[in-house]
Amino acid sequence: MPNLFGTDGIRGEANHYPMEGAFVFSVGQALACVLRSRSPHPRIVIGRDTRISGPMIESALAAGLMSMGAAPLLAGVLPTPGIAFMTRSTNADAGVVISASHNPFQDNGIKVFSGDGFKLSDSDEETIEGLVLDKNLKSQGPSAGELGRSVTLGEAGRQYADFLKSTFPRDLSVKGMKIVLDTANGATHRVAPDAFSEIGARVHLIHNRPNGVNINDHCGSQHTQDLEQEVLATGAGIGLAFDGDGDRLIAVDEKGKKLTGDQILLICARVMKDLGFLKNNLLVTTVMSNLGLRVACKKYGLSHHASKVGDRYVLEEMHRLDGNLGGEDSGHMIFLDHHTTGDGILAALQLISAMMRTQKPLSELAGWMDLYPQRLISVKVKRKPEISTVPEIAEAIAQAEKDLGEQGRVLVRYSGTEPLCRVMVEGPNEEVTLNHCDRIADRIKNLLG
Repeated sequence: MPNLFGTDGIRGEANHYPMEGAFVFSVGQALACVLRSRSPHPRIVIGRDTRISGPMIESALAAGLMSMGAAPLLAGVLPTPGIAFMTRSTNADAGVVISASHNPFQDNGIKVFSGDGFKLSDSDEETIEGLVLDKNLKSQGPSAGELGRSVTLGEAGRQYADFLKSTFPRDLSVKGMKIVLDTANGATHRVAPDAFSEIGARVHLIHNRPNGVNINDHCGSQHTQDLEQEVLATGAGIGLAFDGDGDRLIAVDEKGKKLTGDQILLICARVMKDLGFLKNNLLVTTVMSNLGLRVACKKYGLSHHASKVGDRYVLEEMHRLDGNLGGEDSGHMIFLDHHTTGDGILAALQLISAMMRTQKPLSELAGWMDLYPQRLISVKVKRKPEISTVPEIAEAIAQAEKDLGEQGRVLVRYSGTEPLCRVMVEGPNEEVTLNHCDRIADRIKNLLG
């Protein structure tokens, strides 16, 4: 069972290894064992999104924790960043999110936060893997009188919504502003409309009726077509799309045009810099960010640093370089002055505050950054050999890099959570960019698909 934890926790198809009841039970036991070494009676917040498999996995995990003397604090349906918040606010020893983020409903996952609201360390994940592999957890259990008991956190959603509202500047007002929210039939379907309506916005909702199987289904941050149309139809000032677990944000301007995560980060960074709120004038993103972001950062006097792909690596570099703003083009955005992890709703509130501060429509703010032509293709693969060891693929990449020179770039990497290889090419124009990306993707499909 190598690499049980991927870049974003444990993932898999529900009711199949590793997301099956018996195995999740053992993960709960192992987590409790790790935490018991620091606290005799650890408390663990558990929250989930709206997938049909969520209650099953929640029950198995909670049972595993209780069998080892730990106390699960059940928050119910709540966004991932809401679990991180509740973990800190309740002084729990850890928090667990049951979600597969933007994946389809049949997938699910387990992601763990430490007591400080940050993702669990690599060493703790390795210890949990070792305990599960050892298959000797039962012998480490307490006596019957020392079993754990679960507690329901009935006000978790209310407390998280209050926290979100507290991050919006009190001197600003959005009273009467029309906002369209696409909650992806996921974990934000209740707390997001509460947060925005309670600061005075006129909220129009789409994809906010989860039924267990419609999460992320042609909606949310991955599919913004409905949101774009709804913004135009309602005359809204902005459209906001979240993913299934609520840690991503993609925005649509008043003209129905989608903004990328890079554009949102650039807007927030520039406004924060002008207000003196951006530490070291630094913005941390990943190597996947558009070339246009680097150009814009230079133009507006912002320092830019690119980390490896993954919000955990963005956060590591933010800590190392003493920054307070970072994120990914996919929509993960971390505002460290407010929260410990990516938060789609919080990011949306910060974006709206930038609009209010500048008194400019979102379409004008989006123009602060020119997007270079970019093509991203995700290719399904059956295996993941080191790219450089596959001559035909390496040759195609090298040829593209030679042709593009300083006018573009190529990035080929495997997904850490799915059987995919992502090919990203940026270039001087659409035709050149598409041709190189398609050629590399075809090689990968023929050789690894």
